[in-house]
Amino acid sequence: MVAAVVARAPGTEPEVFQVELRALGPQDVRVRIAAAGVCHSDLSMVNGTVVPQYPVVLGHEASGTVTEVGADVTLVRPGDRVVLNWAAPCRSCWFCLHGEPWLCSAVENVLSVPFGHLPDGTVVNASLGVGGFLEETVVPQRSVVPLPDGPSLDVAALLGCAVLTGMGAVRNTAGVRSGESVLVVGLGGIGLSVIAGASLAGAGPIIGVDVAPEKEKLAESLGATHFLPSDPKLSRQIRALTGGRGVDHAFECVGSPATIRMGWGSVRRGGRCTVVGVGRRSEEVSFNLMELFHFSRTLTSSIFGSCDPERDIPILAEHVRLGHLDLNKLVTHRIGLADVPAAFERMQAGHGARSLVDLTA
Repeated sequence: MVAAVVARAPGTEPEVFQVELRALGPQDVRVRIAAAGVCHSDLSMVNGTVVPQYPVVLGHEASGTVTEVGADVTLVRPGDRVVLNWAAPCRSCWFCLHGEPWLCSAVENVLSVPFGHLPDGTVVNASLGVGGFLEETVVPQRSVVPLPDGPSLDVAALLGCAVLTGMGAVRNTAGVRSGESVLVVGLGGIGLSVIAGASLAGAGPIIGVDVAPEKEKLAESLGATHFLPSDPKLSRQIRALTGGRGVDHAFECVGSPATIRMGWGSVRRGGRCTVVGVGRRSEEVSFNLMELFHFSRTLTSSIFGSCDPERDIPILAEHVRLGHLDLNKLVTHRIGLADVPAAFERMQAGHGARSLVDLTA
């Protein structure tokens, strides 16, 4: 039995339960979790924005150490450091075979899978197929990525989602180049990772926008050159910083119609607005036909930073090893399993960056 943070139904506060994990299969890996980042996707499973099978062990952005492997496992062995891969591609569907594993058909719409049992025998599911807010987990070997030297095991958890998504949006989806101007709307863990990615790309100016003034120092520590409070008339301020044109790239990291329009309206003619935030199905964004024609902007979404974790995690780990990327700057709170509900409250209030469930002590 292992301690795990479980949501029993949407709209109810998660609690720590003892969970009996499923038996290890020949292709499975057992991982002792070192740390797990609290992601907005986890909150979405609590508030009902997305609906997995309940009860569900929350968490997916995690790192740990392999403790046991199945008879047919060849990728890792006990003692190896790994990052969980909650979007492990099948490598055989049309999207995978055409170089887009982040759109893998086997991953699409998989919010949870059967995972184990609660003490009363109730089947419990794992968030996004892996779970993360628990002491140990059992996953298929394709759901772990060996962690190269460089990052410490605790903060390496952030490589599993926030950093891949944010920096991948810059590097893979938008293809930001040195000297291009960047706007980032929404400075949570992913938005701050976008800023870090833009800085690594040599972009400038890099403008961070958020409703919380406390985010200014966080943004500047990761490479932002300017910080502006969220404002419906933001585009005027952006043009004043970019020669009257608007930015080359805007990244929307909130997932709301207002902030998408804010990002879109701040992009120059011929520029690009990349939507990274995930909104509700019921919300819509409208554009008039003349603006679509006149501005010649590109509007696109970035799913998981257009990343292949097996390819991109080693690249990011090397940036950490070389001192180009400091993952510790993304962590503002270190917590235990029982503190996850409080981390969700901070997230909803817009306070801090990543809360890290730290099980290394």
